[in-house]
Amino acid sequence: MENNPDLWLKQLPQKKNDSHKYDYGHALIYGAPELTGATRLATSACARIGAGLTTVLAEKADVYRMALPAHIMVRDDLAWSDPRVTARLYGPGGMAKGVKISLSRPCVLDADALLCMPEELNENVVLAPHEGEFAKAFPDIEGSREEKALKAAQQTGAVIVLKGGETVIAHSGGRSAVNTHASPYLATAGTGDVLAGLITGLLAQGMPAFEAACAGVWIHGDAALRHGPGLVASDLIDFIPQVLQEGLGFSR
Repeated sequence: MENNPDLWLKQLPQKKNDSHKYDYGHALIYGAPELTGATRLATSACARIGAGLTTVLAEKADVYRMALPAHIMVRDDLAWSDPRVTARLYGPGGMAKGVKISLSRPCVLDADALLCMPEELNENVVLAPHEGEFAKAFPDIEGSREEKALKAAQQTGAVIVLKGGETVIAHSGGRSAVNTHASPYLATAGTGDVLAGLITGLLAQGMPAFEAACAGVWIHGDAALRHGPGLVASDLIDFIPQVLQEGLGFSR
């Protein structure tokens, strides 16, 4: 299938007048110990796509408190949790020592988290490798990009987002979509972290993992197309409201 809004628009969360923040989930993001910019990009995208509350857990909490906007919560206890957490993100920028991946809620595993995946995954987990990360995580899987993504999905039970010029999204049940709605200007550092945050924010709001992955990839690509040349990763976040309003018809 070609990835387009017809596949997922009806399931894309929209906010209502009689609601509060926890109606739209609580996303928990594990902060990188060194490459903190990756976590900040993912966190900002997660909040911007509509997660009701976004919290970063990090050992270097003061770095994040100073750098992140005021609407992002920051805590320094890596073991902290909240029963209202609805999605988690691991990996952008690196994994802090001692962090164990929990699958008790929907989650996204990106970057370094792909090298320490739990043995048993499920359809509420999204794995988001680029080609190099995929080769390390799945060294025995070969074929076309579509074949590799589908084989990995069937092997793990998770949703696979194989990033590239044409990103492939695959479900363990055999569904797959190819996204061509993107821009060559996405080939720059940090854009994958923004994508991980987008998908996490949609998962936090209750969107099914395959549809959340397809929507996140399309929105990510549309933001890049709207910006055009000169794009850097942080620019994508500022274009998300325009994508939602003009591209997908959300009311103000």
